[in-house]
Amino acid sequence: MNLDYRLMSEYELLSLSLQESPDSSVVKQIVSKINSIQDILELTIQELEQIEGMDGGVAEQFLAAMMLAKKIYSAPPKQNIAFISPASVAAHYMPQMRYLDREIFKCVYLNRKNHLICEETIAVGGLYGALIHPREVFKPAITRSACSIIGLHNHPSGDPSPSREDIELTKSLVEVGKIMGIDFLDHIIIGDSIYCSLREQNQM
Repeated sequence: MNLDYRLMSEYELLSLSLQESPDSSVVKQIVSKINSIQDILELTIQELEQIEGMDGGVAEQFLAAMMLAKKIYSAPPKQNIAFISPASVAAHYMPQMRYLDREIFKCVYLNRKNHLICEETIAVGGLYGALIHPREVFKPAITRSACSIIGLHNHPSGDPSPSREDIELTKSLVEVGKIMGIDFLDHIIIGDSIYCSLREQNQM
């Protein structure tokens, strides 16, 4: 059974992390020690070991999970990477893609403000166009609630001129995006210190 953890309450998540039922004695004892769910992060190993029915190993494992949560909770926010133009996308990916000896097709997924949510490598190797299905391109966008997508691939020859297959693939992804309500904004080809944007070239 697949659980949607995003829809679970804090105390349901607490009981699941302890492998206990929400009305178990262990969960009730932990709840009795806190005033708010945030207080769980401050529980000590001594307090956990005093809970009747909690195994010492479970207490250590639970404390380690809480310490990890505390580190995540207090970590500085991630740097927002915003792509405001084809040039900004190319500048970001040029160093990592210009010297590759085989073609890599990847997609970057953006929110409404064109901030990067994530990136995914969709295909590796030559003749990638025949291997790419729109579901591989759009599935991460749906999973991560992205508003738009930019595709990128490199030409190991250093010449970023688009092939007929590049153009056909791009047009098909644009059409699928229209149906799904997710904009396929551009397809950028990385060469050696030079790039080609199919949107700037009016090829999509």
